[in-house]
Amino acid sequence: MSFLYTAAAFLLALGPLIIFHELGHYWVARACGVKVLRFSVGMGKVVWSRRFGPDQTEWALSALPLGGYVQFLDSRDPATAPTNEKDSARDFMRQNVWKRIAIVAAGPVANFLLAIALFTALFMHGIEEPGTKLRPMAPNTPAYVAGLRGGDSIVAVNGEPVAGWSDLRWQVTHMAIEKTDARLAVRAANGSQYSATIPASALKEPGPEEDVMATLGMEVWIGMPLVEKLVPGGAGARAGLLPGDVVLGADGKPFAHAAAFVQAVRAAPGRLMQLQVKRGNQVLTLPLTPARDAKGQGLASVQLSPSVERVTVQAGPLEALVKGAQRTWEMTALTFKMIARIVTGQASLKNITGPIAIADYAGQTARMGLATFLGFIAVVSVSLGVMNLLPIPVLDGGHLLYYSLEVLTGRPLSERIQGFAQRAGVALLFMLMALAIFNDLSQRL
Repeated sequence: MSFLYTAAAFLLALGPLIIFHELGHYWVARACGVKVLRFSVGMGKVVWSRRFGPDQTEWALSALPLGGYVQFLDSRDPATAPTNEKDSARDFMRQNVWKRIAIVAAGPVANFLLAIALFTALFMHGIEEPGTKLRPMAPNTPAYVAGLRGGDSIVAVNGEPVAGWSDLRWQVTHMAIEKTDARLAVRAANGSQYSATIPASALKEPGPEEDVMATLGMEVWIGMPLVEKLVPGGAGARAGLLPGDVVLGADGKPFAHAAAFVQAVRAAPGRLMQLQVKRGNQVLTLPLTPARDAKGQGLASVQLSPSVERVTVQAGPLEALVKGAQRTWEMTALTFKMIARIVTGQASLKNITGPIAIADYAGQTARMGLATFLGFIAVVSVSLGVMNLLPIPVLDGGHLLYYSLEVLTGRPLSERIQGFAQRAGVALLFMLMALAIFNDLSQRL
């Protein structure tokens, strides 16, 4: 059932993005007078199709659900070449080079516009998320060394205000990729203000499965462990815990937050612990012996109530549009920089992920709620736009490279060179896809 849920979330995330991308090509092609023969969602053999409109464009679903394409009237292909003089004027290759550039660029641009629209809608609606208050961190972490302490809240990063945890994570990740110091404006637990700087040397560039915040020791504040539910017959129930109990500590050592209780239980499989518990106005001592789970860790069979401090990040229409456009631009720029670092060997090839990772994240974000899922779709839309702009033959970026050379030289690239480049591009794409799938599988096995 979980697999079906993840697969459905994956298709719901990727399908509309592909359709919107291809609609960008379609709309601009029609506006430029080019005849569109087929609009396909999916690649390979057509499994369903219908013809609509004055040109009787074929709208199709194809067998392979990854990708899509728009097929134009094109004199380079005997199967799609115009058959009369009237259609010849609507041949894609008969259009001037600037129209061809506009048609090809329209797909990635559509993805960027969709991302801006989604981010704008999310900022207008308001996003509820954890605040920027930090939980206590270990003394050897970069955050602690920089002077941060548990209970402090981050107000701004390098002068940019941060309203919630996602803003904070984004800004710190930005600094990590840019290899610059992160200068933090901080509000201490007692209300005073101070500054802290995490040097660039401590900012580890995030991998596909890494959280840059956690590597710094910066994790979101979690309140005291409040018992919400207990598994009947589980270790917690046998110890006498009840819903509403607040676990203060164990064996005379107080807990600073709920995660400390979880860590203490996991570290004590089969060992008796004396819990200090607040129940109403009483403080009780209860004996807990955690069971041992399949990984050899302690298990209390207790569900704790979420106690994360949350804020609502919201903006008016104009401010939301500006923030949406800014977020899309920053993500686009950072994605290109990350790709450049991979190409130059400054970043690991393990950062290349594929459809398995996307499906996994789609399933996870869909379970978190509609707003989180739409935010994920916006991120994927930016990635899809960037990927298609890469100067790889068979991608939009490859065609834009051909037409840019045509602008510079005054004549189109020869069909022989284009054919060779197309074959090389297909081979390169297959290798990148194989690497992405290998990374996906190796990170999950």
